[in-house]
Amino acid sequence: MTTSSEHNICDNPLITRYASREMAELFSPQRRISTWRRLWIILAEAEAELGLPISQEQIEEMRAHVDDIDWAKAAEYERRLRHDVMAHVHTFGDACPKARPIIHLGATSCYVTDNTDLLLMREGLQILAQRLAAVIDRLGRFAQQYRDLPCLSFTHFQPAQPTTVGRRACLWAYDFVLDLQELEYRLSQLRARGVQGTTGTQASFLALFQGDHEKVKRLNELVCQKMGFPGSYAITGQTYSRKIDAQILAVLSQIADTAHKVATDIRLLAHRKEIEEPFEKDQVGSSAMPYKRNPMRCERICGLARFVMSLEANAHMTHAVQWFERTLDDSANRRLVIPQAFLAVDAILILCCNVFEGLVVYPQVITKNLRAELPFMATEEILMAAVQVGGDRQDLHERIRQHSQAVARVIKEEGGENDLIERLRADPAFAGVNFAEVTDPLRYVGRSREQVDEFLSEIVEPIRRRYPACSSMEADVRV
Repeated sequence: MTTSSEHNICDNPLITRYASREMAELFSPQRRISTWRRLWIILAEAEAELGLPISQEQIEEMRAHVDDIDWAKAAEYERRLRHDVMAHVHTFGDACPKARPIIHLGATSCYVTDNTDLLLMREGLQILAQRLAAVIDRLGRFAQQYRDLPCLSFTHFQPAQPTTVGRRACLWAYDFVLDLQELEYRLSQLRARGVQGTTGTQASFLALFQGDHEKVKRLNELVCQKMGFPGSYAITGQTYSRKIDAQILAVLSQIADTAHKVATDIRLLAHRKEIEEPFEKDQVGSSAMPYKRNPMRCERICGLARFVMSLEANAHMTHAVQWFERTLDDSANRRLVIPQAFLAVDAILILCCNVFEGLVVYPQVITKNLRAELPFMATEEILMAAVQVGGDRQDLHERIRQHSQAVARVIKEEGGENDLIERLRADPAFAGVNFAEVTDPLRYVGRSREQVDEFLSEIVEPIRRRYPACSSMEADVRV
């Protein structure tokens, strides 16, 4: 028997199992190094526009070789030089002999590494914004469908006043809306590192332009414009502040904790047999217990979410130890943390979208569970209705108290049913009460239905308009 070599080494399940191809390609070596090359072209273009002796022929030669990377040659250079950027400077120079003298002119390594990270994270955030909008859209549809279905709400995981299934979905959706707002804010604040030189002083570029400060400032503006950023960070060391990474990881962590909370709610509702995640015809819940319908997708969301939440602290620690203008202990760490955080949140949102568009609701169980608790909640309405038809409030209150305690003993000590309404209906003191009216669950949901309508029109619809593709985004779970 032979084994494939691809199965003989560890893989990354975020790529092989969970995240989208789109996100995996975004953080691929090909995309990263091709972006480095585009940044070298942008730098050369801007320097030429400001009068440095760089020819159009050199720029065109570089453009012709943006994507054809000789990976074996680059690996050999890096083994020798122990410097990844210089390895690719030489590899690019070998492919572009005419441009070789001006590649990376005046730049430090962080010109390509940091600006690339910012470009990739910007695109990653844009992808996640679309996915968040799709999640909000699916929850909005679900909320609309179940706007009128009363259910038991919980505080402290103890029965509380009734709500509706649709309103609970809006509660879930709003946390994702807050995450989207925070993500959009971070996107709006994102800037380029630009061209800042070795320690951020732009000394090398000032030398290139023979002390012309205005040309150095204009060079930075041109590079940022060509990168599609409104400008650069106000001041940097050798790197842009790693606080930016921490801020972005904080947004990703917040998305993860929202997903964890919602997935946990669904897992608890599945235990109550009220709502379940999708379960396919041939899906196996347990290798030992054939009857099981485990909430696999929601459990996976929670597992991935905990991973992402743990990464936020890592980013803060990295920022905290960047001595003076920079240290290099961030490099290996960021290669791991940033891509994996984006891949994991991508996977989480795909799973959320898949779950929310396929939620299975059991209205009869929901109604049964609500009616088991509703009699106690209805006692105040029953008391007031009995007073309105001539009863004595204090006498009626005592009768309800005695009946309620008797029922509670039957439920807790004997495992019996809640028959409080039947007991009160049989008590002559409540003969004038319309019990069908005062025990209608919708009587107790307050403005739940109206709040669903308002939330959908005021919050969800504007998001749908901003992200028109959100309603058609696919959410395929591969495994």
